[in-house]
Amino acid sequence: MNEAKKKFTICLIGSIPKGDSERKSWIDWKEKYKKALGVLGEVDFTDGDVWRDETRPMELVGHDAYLVQSSDLVVVNAESKLGAGTAQEMVIAKYYERPLIAVLPKDTHHRRSNVEFDGTKIDDWMHPFLVVVSDLIVEKLDEAIPWIRELREDSSAKQIKDIKIIDQAIQKFKEFDNQRG
Repeated sequence: MNEAKKKFTICLIGSIPKGDSERKSWIDWKEKYKKALGVLGEVDFTDGDVWRDETRPMELVGHDAYLVQSSDLVVVNAESKLGAGTAQEMVIAKYYERPLIAVLPKDTHHRRSNVEFDGTKIDDWMHPFLVVVSDLIVEKLDEAIPWIRELREDSSAKQIKDIKIIDQAIQKFKEFDNQRG
């Protein structure tokens, strides 16, 4: 008897409305993502918006962290400004060694064209924290499909960052700081 192959679980993270009044006019971006990722076939989707008892912060954080921990892949909608919860979930993804894809179009809050910092022009600036913790950054979600298919076929085929990426960033800074004297 063949064992049924475990379904692939994708955790969707990103901005969600804060309060009932904001939710009334909100368009749920997750539906568009589920439709685009539907080409992958048998996939389960999870997201923290399904349980939102804001009177229980410890349980709410536990719920969202558990979803990240139990997923095979985390996809972050970075098309608009990210909040504290999403940023934390990205770090949690690295803590649990989960692949993390950021959907980050050009000329949005966290990705700017021709921006200047301290007199240095950067043609395609992306927020450094997104660059460092993401395993893949795409402008459009459908660009991630081949990468996800390869990950599903052989999870060892992709180099997935873990929480040690933070230590590596610190080390890189120290080396740079020592070189500049």
